Amino acid sequence: MIDLLFVYGTLRDEKNNYGAFLHQNSVLFGTAKLRASLFDLGDYPGAVINDGGTDEVQGILVKMDDPEKVMGVLDIYEGFGIDQPQPNEFVRILTEVETVQGHVLCWVYVYNLSVEHLRPLLVQ
Repeated sequence: MIDLLFVYGTLRDEKNNYGAFLHQNSVLFGTAKLRASLFDLGDYPGAVINDGGTDEVQGILVKMDDPEKVMGVLDIYEGFGIDQPQPNEFVRILTEVETVQGHVLCWVYVYNLSVEHLRPLLVQ
């Protein structure tokens, strides 16, 4: 199983309980960029993959100690899964991100609902 996770929002914050859990159960792999657009969802951002677009979302890449355990907990936080309200607000997908070492395949939680009335955030 892929053990890398790209994180761009509240999971980066160790003051967030789930962010603290992630940091306790992973090691920093490095910084990374995701080809995506970022939207303001109120208390947190949501990234939407934009194949062919030029927007990039800056984040970190972590190597999870036990991917099944970590993503099992994070799926609940992100509202992802068949036992969560449908359609899921976020979905977990495999995609490539760009690092200083090159492109790597990793997991990322991306926004899964309409962005029609959402305010785009400036990407870094």
